[in-house]
Amino acid sequence: MKIGISMIYKRVDDSAPNPGDFARECEQMGLESVWVGDHMLFHGHPTTKFPIGSGRIPDHYAHFPEPFIVLAMAAATTQRLRIGTSVLLAPEHPPLPTAKRVATLDRLTNGRVILGVGAGWLREAAIPLGSDFDHRWSQAEEHVQAMRELWSKPAASFHGRWVNFDDIVVNPKPVQQPGPPILIGSTDKRALRWVARWGDGYNPVCFETDKAVDYLRRKLAELREECDKVGRNFSKLDVTAMVSLPDDRARVQELIGQMDELGVGRIVEVSAIEPLFGVGDWRAKLERLGKIAL
Repeated sequence: MKIGISMIYKRVDDSAPNPGDFARECEQMGLESVWVGDHMLFHGHPTTKFPIGSGRIPDHYAHFPEPFIVLAMAAATTQRLRIGTSVLLAPEHPPLPTAKRVATLDRLTNGRVILGVGAGWLREAAIPLGSDFDHRWSQAEEHVQAMRELWSKPAASFHGRWVNFDDIVVNPKPVQQPGPPILIGSTDKRALRWVARWGDGYNPVCFETDKAVDYLRRKLAELREECDKVGRNFSKLDVTAMVSLPDDRARVQELIGQMDELGVGRIVEVSAIEPLFGVGDWRAKLERLGKIAL
């Protein structure tokens, strides 16, 4: 089982490590990947409820850093560590410059990028960034399709509802072809259909650790059915579980074994509520992950 960790910031200030230093320590201890989330903007007085818990949006959601800068710094100090977004809110990023950033990062890291994508839940911040919020998943799919054309064609053309261009060249091309793997992270009831039809993998967040195995057992059974409908090979999908691991090593190893049997290939330590950086000692948290999971 590959083990990764998600970098969630309380603030981007002196309390947080340099992403390059942190990534180097992750690689040295044997982690497979580091991940970072995406909230380009926040709203001063949001009315949208947080998707889990009480509905109150945690304060640190207004302090997410720009994901590609963080990942570039993490990649610069490492050789093998994979770098991923969990998740990039695709409708909020124009596909042409985003394709350029992703391709450059993948080329300069020799193919280490994993692009987890979502469509966003914070309407007040999404719309100013160009999201057609009521149709954001259709828009996300179109953005991904357009980027794959740019990544894989010498000169690409694309005509859709939200994206239109002719004979556009984007270089460098990513090492991974037809582009970095696209992992879809969403709790939407249609998410598994999208994974089977246009995703390279699935990276759900399992909010309740004790129920994570049962949740994934049910979801992956549904995903197999969706793959069968369209002739996709389920075993070729990159299935990544985002979960907050318990402190007991025996329990974690049992959970790893159970997820491996289900077809999960990667577990990423993540907490949607408590940031990794700025709350407690991040080195202690990193050491804990090594002791329980590696």
